Amino acid sequence: MQFSDNQYQIQGLDVLEICQKFDTPLYIYDSSKILDKIATLQKAFQGIRCKFKYAAKALTNLSILQIFKKKGVGLDVVSIQEAQMGILAGYAPHEILFTPNGVAIEEIQEAVKLGLVINIDNISILEQFGSLYGSQVPCCIRFNPHIMAGGNSKISVGHIDSKFGISVLQARHVLRVVKAYDIRINGLHMHTGSDILDAEVFLRGAEIIFDLAKDFQDLEFIDLGSGFKVAYKPGDVITDVEELGQKIGAAFRQFCHQYGKEVELWFEPGKFFVSEAGYFLVNVNVIKQTPATIFAGVNSGFNHLIRPMFYDSYHEIINVSNPQGPLRVYSVVGYICETDTFAADRKLNEVREGDILAFKNAGAYGFMMSSNYNSRFRPAEVLIENGEVRLIRRRETMEDLLRNQIFEKETVPIAESNA
Repeated sequence: MQFSDNQYQIQGLDVLEICQKFDTPLYIYDSSKILDKIATLQKAFQGIRCKFKYAAKALTNLSILQIFKKKGVGLDVVSIQEAQMGILAGYAPHEILFTPNGVAIEEIQEAVKLGLVINIDNISILEQFGSLYGSQVPCCIRFNPHIMAGGNSKISVGHIDSKFGISVLQARHVLRVVKAYDIRINGLHMHTGSDILDAEVFLRGAEIIFDLAKDFQDLEFIDLGSGFKVAYKPGDVITDVEELGQKIGAAFRQFCHQYGKEVELWFEPGKFFVSEAGYFLVNVNVIKQTPATIFAGVNSGFNHLIRPMFYDSYHEIINVSNPQGPLRVYSVVGYICETDTFAADRKLNEVREGDILAFKNAGAYGFMMSSNYNSRFRPAEVLIENGEVRLIRRRETMEDLLRNQIFEKETVPIAESNA
């Protein structure tokens, strides 16, 4: 979002005019930001056989998935439904990595029928998979490297107490299962967490996976997950993907030489690709002053953007309507009937009732984690592409809330209705 001619613009379009056309609350996605991130990673890892699989859980709108498809980026999905979304967006099943957690074997079987690349993260399912398919259907194994990494405990998934992956300490058990059922292992996978700054974290994980790979002779790929950090506020330190590409690339080339053949290196960025591409626009309903605080109450809440309440995440907020007003301190809060704070004691250009506020970094896990709490409608989504804006998800209506409910409408007697 750029500030020009006293207005905020995305790809040359006035943000306020977009809000007037589609109303608020509103999610806006800037396709150029996504394309820039794709190009950044492709450049950082050039020179090695590297594939990127977009972690679809971050944002699964079909129009967004199609952007990745057109640029040759595959998909990483965590449910059959996400896989079906990917196929609807034009993906071939073999371009989709299925990485569920804690699902029943029946969902794995559905994935096999679809033709997805299977990733298994526990020994029980691995045994059942081997019993069903033997060597007929290959699979990847997700190992837990026991590395504590990530910007928040809720998104650190590679430590010893995590539910994700098979412990590296159980590698010998895995090998016995693989041998007993003659399972063909085509990939090894690990993911330590999100918001990782240090390339050394990836290198430590890579060393563990490279060491495990010696016992698997039919590997086609090594998957190092993701977790690249993006900037949430001015001056934020982010993952140096160029440095990461150089260090990981060198280690990976050495591994392939020692392994005896060239395999592919995979990554699964989600937030890195779409976080900065998304903006969440809200209208200020009321300015409420108390003895301690000035609240800016908006027409949204954690039913639309839960990350500040769930992860204590920081989202930069801009007063799009009054960009050059004097700075004042506000707590921006929602309309949900619980504590519902987007930002506390935040300096903003003077906020007035009726102003439009924009939340940055709303592309990842914004709309996707939204709900109908308090029976509120979920917002619309629009995409700006090639300097044009288009609706990619309409705003919900009462019909959407009632669509799957089954109830009997009471008939009120005429006499009572006239009482």
